[in-house]
Amino acid sequence: MKLLHVVASPRGTRSRTLTIANAFLQQLQAKHPELQVQTRDLFAADLPPVDGQNMDSKYRLMVGRPIDPGHAESWAHIEALIAEFLEADIYLVSAPMWNFSIPYVLKYYIDAIVQPRYLFGYDEHGVPVGLVHGKKMVCITTRGGDYSLGTPMNAYDAQESYLRQIFGFVGITDLQCINAQPMDLAPGTRAAALEDATRAACLLADQFADAYSVA
Repeated sequence: MKLLHVVASPRGTRSRTLTIANAFLQQLQAKHPELQVQTRDLFAADLPPVDGQNMDSKYRLMVGRPIDPGHAESWAHIEALIAEFLEADIYLVSAPMWNFSIPYVLKYYIDAIVQPRYLFGYDEHGVPVGLVHGKKMVCITTRGGDYSLGTPMNAYDAQESYLRQIFGFVGITDLQCINAQPMDLAPGTRAAALEDATRAACLLADQFADAYSVA
C-alpha cells in the first residue's frame, strides 16, 4: 500500500496542518507498518513548468495529436510527476486555507498533473471522463475562521469545494476532508479545534487501516 502525502504548507514543524496530518500518518502506520509513504513537499519541490512547450504539448494531447519530439524532454518532467501521483493508493493533502482557497503551490501542482490521457480522457461524445479509479483521498485543512455548513462564512469556502471538484473530475470520488476551524480566534477555541481535528484524523486512519486489512 502506497500513500502520497502532498504538503502545501510552508511552515514545516510549526504547521498546525501538518500536526494533524502527521497524527493521521502515525495512526495509520501503527496498524500498517508496511505502508510506503512518499512526501511531495510543494514548497521545497522544483515543479516542472506549466507553460511554453508543456502547454503546447497539453493542447496537442487534448486534440489527439502526438507530442512534438522537440518537446518530449520537457514533457517527461510532467510525466514523472504524474507517475508519482498515479502510483499511490491513498492521497493525503495537507493544505491551509489561503484567501478562501488553496495555496498557490497546490494549484500549480494540480495544473501540472491534471493532463489529458493521463488523469482524464474523453468519451465518444467528447465528454471528459476521469481515469483515476479505486483511490482514496484525505484532505486536511486549517482555517482561520469557521466555514462550517450553516455559518455566515460557509459561502466563502472555495477550498473544499474546489478539491472535491477537481479530484472528482479525474475519478477520485472517495474523498474526505478534515477541516480544523476556527484557528485564528481565541487561544482556547484554537486548541479545541486542533484537538477535535486531530481526533477525527486518528479515527479516520483507523477506518482506513481496518478497510485495507479486510481487503
